[in-house]
Order: sequence, then C-alpha cells, then structure tokens
Amino acid sequence: MNNVNETEDGMVRPRLHIGLTGGIASGKSTVAAELSALGAIVVDADALSRAVVEPGSEGLGRVREALGPTAIAADGSMDRAAVGKLVFADPEARALLNGIIHPLVRAEGRRLVMEAGPDAVVVQDVPLLVESGQAGTYDLVLVVEADPEERVVRMVRDRGMTEDDARARIAAQATDEQRRAAADVLIVNDAGLEDLRRATRRVWDEYVEPVLGGDQIRRR
Repeated sequence: MNNVNETEDGMVRPRLHIGLTGGIASGKSTVAAELSALGAIVVDADALSRAVVEPGSEGLGRVREALGPTAIAADGSMDRAAVGKLVFADPEARALLNGIIHPLVRAEGRRLVMEAGPDAVVVQDVPLLVESGQAGTYDLVLVVEADPEERVVRMVRDRGMTEDDARARIAAQATDEQRRAAADVLIVNDAGLEDLRRATRRVWDEYVEPVLGGDQIRRR
C-alpha cells in the first residue's frame, strides 16, 4: 500500500497541494505572491504555457503546424497578439491550441510539483482550472473572485485592452458560479490590495498551518 504522500506510481507528493484559480484580473496573482511570501512553492501555469512554446521547442513547432506561419513572429517566437486574436474569434483554433499547450503544461507542472518534496506546500496557479476539469487533482481548491465590471476596468486600465476585448475574455472563461462550485475556499476581492493580502494570510492560518502541524486537510 502506498504512503499517503505517494502517488500510485511511487512519486512523492507535497504535504499540501493547492489549486489556485480565478477569472482574468480577479487578483489571483496577488494571492499567489502572498502565498509565496508565506512559504508556498508557486507553480504558475501561465509561465509554463510560455515556456513550452519557446523558440525551438516541440510545442512551438506544433503550434506553427496547427495554426500556420502567422502564429510565429519575426524573431521566431510565438506571436501572442496574433494567436490571441485568432483563438478568441475561432473556437476550433482555440481547441487546437489548447490541445497542444495544455498537456505540455500539465506534464511540466506535475514534474515541478513532485520535485517540491514531501514537506512542501505547493500552489498551482491555474487560470483555467475549472474549464479543464482539474479541480479533483488538488487537496484544496482556492478561488479568487472579483466583480466583473471592476475586472473590465482593470483590464482596460492595466492591460491596454478595449472594453469589448475585456468582456470577451471574461465571457470565454468559466462563470463565477462555476468556479464557486469547485471552490473549497473562496476569497472575494472587493476591498483593495491590503485586504486581499490579509484574506490570503487568513486562509494560510486557517487551512495551511494546521496541515503543517499534522492535522487533516480541511475541505468543505
């Protein structure tokens, strides 16, 4: 029989494996940074999605084959602006891209999680955790939520998007209701950055510290 900290194939699991998700511009990155400062190892799916399509990678070659040469910028990297426009307008192209990138990201993410060690708290920051059906992968699912209209304001102000583009990005993701249904813990980001950081520290104190002290994982 495997130890509770081992997977079926004998790899060592971290002490606590948290899935972190939330809609675009919800404040998820702030929560991830605070969890990192508290001692968690953060595995960022967005960063991995960039790494698996670096110039010369198998992933980028497959993207070019699937989406055509316009997916590649003059410097040989993936043209993210061009690809982003294409996949948000074309569900078939989006499915092709996701079918290439998501398995590569999951494989690399799993490798990093299993390398963290048996005493680690690992947080996987996964924007599409709900959409990809990964909620059951984690010991605990933490969802960050913010008002959609405030998220539109942030995307226009901080990311240079048009309002229409911002709304399209939100519409392409899971709804707040779908994310809440997957959540073991919900953080509502509606009172500023310092309040968000305090809420994150409360989650750490209430859910993480007891596990590090030997208690069972609290789930809803």
